[in-house]
Amino acid sequence: MAVIRDVMAAFELYQPSSVADAQKLLEQHGPDAWVLAGGLDSLDWLKDRIRKPKAVVDLSGIEELRGVRTTGDGIEIGAMTTLTEVVNHPIIKQKYGLLAESAELVASPQIRNQGTIGGNVSQDTRCWYYRGGWPCYRAGGNICYADTPEGRNREHAILHADRCVAVNPSDSAPALIALDAKFVMRTPKGERVVDAEDYFIGPDIDITRLHILQPGDLLTAIRIPSTWAGAQFYFEKVRDRNVWDFPLLNVASAMVTSGDRIERIRIAVNGAAARPLRLKAVEDAVRGKPRNTATGEMAGKLAVQGAVPLQFNTYKIPLMRNLVKRAISGVEEATWAS
Repeated sequence: MAVIRDVMAAFELYQPSSVADAQKLLEQHGPDAWVLAGGLDSLDWLKDRIRKPKAVVDLSGIEELRGVRTTGDGIEIGAMTTLTEVVNHPIIKQKYGLLAESAELVASPQIRNQGTIGGNVSQDTRCWYYRGGWPCYRAGGNICYADTPEGRNREHAILHADRCVAVNPSDSAPALIALDAKFVMRTPKGERVVDAEDYFIGPDIDITRLHILQPGDLLTAIRIPSTWAGAQFYFEKVRDRNVWDFPLLNVASAMVTSGDRIERIRIAVNGAAARPLRLKAVEDAVRGKPRNTATGEMAGKLAVQGAVPLQFNTYKIPLMRNLVKRAISGVEEATWAS
């Protein structure tokens, strides 16, 4: 494993006061630049000397990247808005409670006070081989150490693995996908807006990244339309410890019913693959059906089709099946392994 040292590798620290200045710095330094938001993911890389950027661009002094603003069709959240602000904001709590609930389950209160919404959706995977400096596929090597007979892979992927079996660790990501959020980025070519589900990528697209940001790009805001405001929300996170821990799996859904039938729905899971997964096949299958246990069971079975477990994560298949079942049916007494 990597040797942890007391002193970070030297770098130039820049603290711009505007998005324009930050983008100029990122363009100037290109792949040698590192974006610092809350710092909770970044400082792990830097203090272990696994990442040695020549320039660190600290966004903490850019006020335009902070806060929650109402728009003509929903809200816009600055990328540097802390998770605590997201959790406590009255409009988010009232209309988009799914995001507030997911953000409140991130780590601990101290970490949420420092961590940002932009950082939470842009953090790197937590695979201990990769984070420990092992020369795996994601780090530029030619092997996935987790996917070997001797590999420890309890937290790794059961779906859409392509050489790398590391998973995305974000709690807010599936909630934002379920809310049909849009991610706003500044790029050298101008502003770019993408659907939340398209912000994340798997190893089949680029094995070195979990998101679409390229050198010179900057995530500036997240927009949530009013489409799902006030819908019936469900979020559940399963983890080893009740505080601090990353998800083994989580699920987020936004649903509108007509009588006892599901009129429309969006549902996403994370911790099952390298990217948060929107379960479109499940959405199509349950639309128009009653919201009950039978529909939930059908949805759960459909959600795990194609899952390929590793040596130590077979439990994720029944876990994911039952999380989806609960999100659809709302049955609290469902068991993990039924």
